Amino acid sequence: MDQWNWPNLVAMFFETAARKADKPFLWARVGDTYQPLSWRATADRVSALAAGLRELGVQKGDRIIVISENRPEWLIADVAIMAIGAITVPAYVTNTETDHLHVAVNSGARGAIVSTRQLAERFLPAAHKSDDMQFVVAMEPPDIDQNLSVSLHAWDQVIAAAGAGQAEAEAESWGRDDTACIIYTSGTGGAPKGVMLHHGAILHNCRGAYDALLELGLGDEVFLSFLPLSHSYEHTAGQFFPVSIGAQIYYAEGIETLGKNMVEVRPTIMTAVPRLYETLHARLTRGVRAKGGLSEKLFEKTVALGQKRYEARERLGFGESVADAILDRLVRGKVRQRFGGRLKALVSGGAPLNPDIGIFFTALGLRILQGYGQTEAAPVISVNRPNRVKIHTVGPAVVDTEVRIADDGEILVRGELVMQGYWRNAEATGEVIRDGWLHTGDVGHVDEDGYIEITDRKKDIIVNSGGDNVSPQRVEGILTLAPEVAQAMVYGDSRPHLVALLVPDEEWLGAWADQHGKGPNLKALSEDREFHGALAAIVERVNGQLSAIEKVRHFLIARAPFTIDNEQLTPTLKVRRHKIVENYGEALDALFH
Repeated sequence: MDQWNWPNLVAMFFETAARKADKPFLWARVGDTYQPLSWRATADRVSALAAGLRELGVQKGDRIIVISENRPEWLIADVAIMAIGAITVPAYVTNTETDHLHVAVNSGARGAIVSTRQLAERFLPAAHKSDDMQFVVAMEPPDIDQNLSVSLHAWDQVIAAAGAGQAEAEAESWGRDDTACIIYTSGTGGAPKGVMLHHGAILHNCRGAYDALLELGLGDEVFLSFLPLSHSYEHTAGQFFPVSIGAQIYYAEGIETLGKNMVEVRPTIMTAVPRLYETLHARLTRGVRAKGGLSEKLFEKTVALGQKRYEARERLGFGESVADAILDRLVRGKVRQRFGGRLKALVSGGAPLNPDIGIFFTALGLRILQGYGQTEAAPVISVNRPNRVKIHTVGPAVVDTEVRIADDGEILVRGELVMQGYWRNAEATGEVIRDGWLHTGDVGHVDEDGYIEITDRKKDIIVNSGGDNVSPQRVEGILTLAPEVAQAMVYGDSRPHLVALLVPDEEWLGAWADQHGKGPNLKALSEDREFHGALAAIVERVNGQLSAIEKVRHFLIARAPFTIDNEQLTPTLKVRRHKIVENYGEALDALFH
């Protein structure tokens, strides 16, 4: 289709807005109901904000930070920044002042757009300390008395003072190779790195998503946006892809109201991370168990028949087919209504999906399409196809994307989707992009149908089921700072939280054993409930120094220290995770149940 030759994301937005005109586009909760903003009204606000930013001195290539919960103004700010050739720098609403300072200083941002008073008050001290920061535009002006090195401007005044502007006319000025945004992502080194994504990378993703989902019969689609727009997954799949197909976007009030919002909005496509599906799975099964009796039996039968139907090698007999059709009305129909009743697909990304969870929802009549990507690829690399789902895989590569498996099994990716590099970090860029190939750090293979199956992760970074990146070395380092802990390994890839395997300090163990009249034998004490309780108090103390996603919820005590002799340490005394998992993996997995 010719439309995929747009020169940039801004031109794509204005062309779609001109075509859709007064049709509803962005929906936000106002009081008790959702209220729409039309495509035309959104475009007018984009043009006005772009003109206002120009008056504040923003020029091509300047970086502008956006800190906001998901709302119409997020998209308006993003497109307005890009409309004048500037670069959007999304920041998480959960960032601390230190996090904001790193992003502001590293990006050299000239200005920022902030939504609420609370977020502004957390960001402004960092803005004050940043030499490059000149202004902050506040959607809700904060109540700040002290003198700051940055000028404060109200969103409404910036828009009103600027007038209509020429953003649409200038939209053709920027090319696909121009940088659209810098998205900061965590790595094992600690400080987040800025991933530079050009317009072409995100447009490539939009085209790939369109091609992959075409089998669904795309029409007037409705998206429910709830993942943070500061995350590359939602930024592309939940914002620019809907723009590219002229879809409507509703903004969820929050994760706690997601169930209610799904029923109200009745989305046709939803993008989410595995953690959502795990939570919904737990709620559904808990509710069914609470009802018990016939309801529970019918539910279990529905899942069993649906699972059998998914497994192509087991066809349903005549009696089972009749039962399955009846259960589709009695059980699956009710489940579909909980998701709004017209969902075509749930797209899972951001972290690996447990195949059992995927099969569970498939058996209940909900189509889950697992995909794969990373911020460095804008982020979509592959996704399952609606008419041929292989839940244990992440699907084939999206259109015009090359995937190659290196000699050591690493997945390599090449195409317009690959980032331009890490901002101001040529060394890190050179490590992951070599000869045009993005080295993903993931290990896997491609099956006979071109579907990618990921089998391991070369890099140690843990991606939990909510899509959050956690550095295991950082958590382990803080755990072993406690004098009572000698060694630690944390575990939790694709899981909702972290668990750990701990080796207690030998002296502390000896003193505790002597005090409690027990032998100082680690193997024996590893299963001692009283000793476990003593160590639990230490872990709880350490958790006070960790963020919510880094906290260790449960732990095991190792039967013996990690050593070179038992192959659980390398010669340079680094933890050999795969060897430890070979010994303790089953017990660690049991901690999640």
